[in-house]
Amino acid sequence: MTSRSDRSPEQAAVSRSARRRASRRRPTRLVVGLALIVVAVLVGAGVVVARQRGGGTGSDTLPSSAVGDRVDTRGGTLSALALGPVPSWDPQRIASRADMAFAGRVFARTLTAYAPSTDPQQQSRLVGDLATDTGTASEDLKTWSFTLREGLRWQDGSELTCADVAYGISRTFATDEVTGGPTDALAVLAIPREADGSSTYTGPYGSGEKAKAAQAVFDKAVTCDDRQITFTLSTPVGDFAEMLSQPAFGPVKKSADRRADGTYDVFSSGPYMLRGAWEPGRGGLFVRNPHWDAASDPVRKAYPDQIRYQEGLDAEAIAQQVSADNAAGRAAVALASVPPAIQQQVTAVQSLGDRSVNPLTGVVDYLVPNVKSPVFADEKVRLALAAATNRDAYVTAIGGATAAQPSLSLLPSALPSAHDDDPVGAGVRGDAARAKALLAEAKVEGPVEFTLAYRSDPTADKAVAALVAGWRQAGFAPTVEPITEDYFSTIVQKSAAEDYDVFWSNWAPAWPSGSTVLPPLFDSTINITDAGPGRDYGYFSDERLDEQMAKTSTVADRTARERGWADVDRRLLQQGAYIGLAERRALYIAGSDVRNLSANTVLGGVVELADIAVVP
Repeated sequence: MTSRSDRSPEQAAVSRSARRRASRRRPTRLVVGLALIVVAVLVGAGVVVARQRGGGTGSDTLPSSAVGDRVDTRGGTLSALALGPVPSWDPQRIASRADMAFAGRVFARTLTAYAPSTDPQQQSRLVGDLATDTGTASEDLKTWSFTLREGLRWQDGSELTCADVAYGISRTFATDEVTGGPTDALAVLAIPREADGSSTYTGPYGSGEKAKAAQAVFDKAVTCDDRQITFTLSTPVGDFAEMLSQPAFGPVKKSADRRADGTYDVFSSGPYMLRGAWEPGRGGLFVRNPHWDAASDPVRKAYPDQIRYQEGLDAEAIAQQVSADNAAGRAAVALASVPPAIQQQVTAVQSLGDRSVNPLTGVVDYLVPNVKSPVFADEKVRLALAAATNRDAYVTAIGGATAAQPSLSLLPSALPSAHDDDPVGAGVRGDAARAKALLAEAKVEGPVEFTLAYRSDPTADKAVAALVAGWRQAGFAPTVEPITEDYFSTIVQKSAAEDYDVFWSNWAPAWPSGSTVLPPLFDSTINITDAGPGRDYGYFSDERLDEQMAKTSTVADRTARERGWADVDRRLLQQGAYIGLAERRALYIAGSDVRNLSANTVLGGVVELADIAVVP
């Protein structure tokens, strides 16, 4: 995918990594090299029959935590190997979920955070981080207050204050200098807008009377009283405390702010700080922050003395280095997933499988029927296509059970709103008879011709071919239109609704709530305009559902709110607004000196760095 300005940071992050993977050509010698390593380990371990960790595709068969004894050993240097490139370490400019997760566990603390755990259900537990708890909201959910912990320090020993948090958030509004990160603060804080929709406040860098007046407005929306920070919102937001877990809402010390020039500056409030300068394309060394107090941090154990982040490595090269378990790989962990083409070779060998984790990532592939198309204007025809869709075949084509699991819903498994409902009743393998029956109810005779647009690469081409086979059996006659460049920039155009009948897409939540999935994709009031569909590529619009989404956003109780999002999703599925395909998995491997290896599914299925350890 290509990054687009009208898309959220979490999708932009998925886009960048997906585009990098699609653009790379896997060197055959690396694949062969890893295969030879696997064979050598297999023979050395005396394994005769290949071992597969789990025969199904359910999340219960492929663990998100590696086996082995946990330790609380401090010391050693952990090598974190990544594809990169990291676009920025500026808290207000970090967009990638993987970069957010690394920064948030290493140097960038936030008011709230998600607790580390090997139990996916516990990973969605929000706790106070810089704040003593997850905040107090007014009855109308438009005012939120948090109290900072005592003893918070920056890496230079100075006190981390409420003013630092407010200043960090204010930088998000300086969209001419601080670019690329989430802009949720602009959307929710009670700050007036100009006629064109832009904020009247443009950040803390302005001068003159107008800038002073605008700063005063911000200072009313974000107020400090000693250690208490209070936010006034323009609209009720039930999951505002979860929104605050993003680095974009984190503190920045004003005297350390180099504005547009501080792309890779790291001024730490966490357990590690950057030694020297970050080297784009190569990485940097994070060492202990002497002023971090473990007693003030309920989230991070910070076991290693140092974390050496190395970027610019190909995924196969990372897998080869860590699998070899030599001097360079024994204390290393791959932050890049093992490529699907060689995942089975890793999981088939016990000694490699035991030091790997295979989590769900929250990235869900899905299809969007175009309701403006004469073909899919009828709800029953959309449901027929859903019934004919073979998700199992799609998963097999993209790499099998270690690469993804079939999904009927856009709500990832780690979300509290996730559910297993199947309104169409066709299951994950598709049901041609059910699809034909729905077409008959719609009084549509086959073959039903339609055109599918999708982002093309060799793996996607195979996956779409698998879908086409099932659709043809059910009475559809699809034509596929592979797009290799600027895919999302193409389908967001108003003209795309005239050219295509179905769109492929994918999405991932910004934090574990249905609010970051369903409204961004299907609330017509925030998507569909005269200029185009926004992210609602199929122009789906239901006034009652829009109202239900607005109402659900204002529910104070998290359990009830997420149950509400599940209800919204069921209604979308019942109307054929979209067709879920698969939730992606990652496969991470670590060296034999690494302990406590696990993945955090609510942070995007990334390696959990909060309590990882190295045997010195």
